[in-house]
Amino acid sequence: MVKIVTVYPKDDGESYLMDVSVDQFTEIVKHIGEGPTRVNTTPSPKVDDYHNASRVQYVVHLSGISEIEVADGTVKLLHPGDILIAQDTTGHGHITRSIGDETRVSMNVPLIPGKWMPTG
Repeated sequence: MVKIVTVYPKDDGESYLMDVSVDQFTEIVKHIGEGPTRVNTTPSPKVDDYHNASRVQYVVHLSGISEIEVADGTVKLLHPGDILIAQDTTGHGHITRSIGDETRVSMNVPLIPGKWMPTG
């Protein structure tokens, strides 16, 4: 089953992770934003220490495995086919790790900021 998660900021300045249902994601993708869709390749293993999303976007993992970690210690493991909705363009950010030895390939699609935020 495809895993869909979002990383988002709260008022305390920290980023949090939350699972997203397929029905919620169906609504989210109705709000495609301005800018290019990008295909990125990242060697593995690699760690990107705390950073913010460059824009509000969803990221479809096409190959490789990654981990997303936030300050409270929550970690989500993402495999090919899984989706990350990156919304934490402000605050402390998150850590991304490419794990294993397969190059991570992802497709990043811009979303309109503020059109969907978690309530959790």
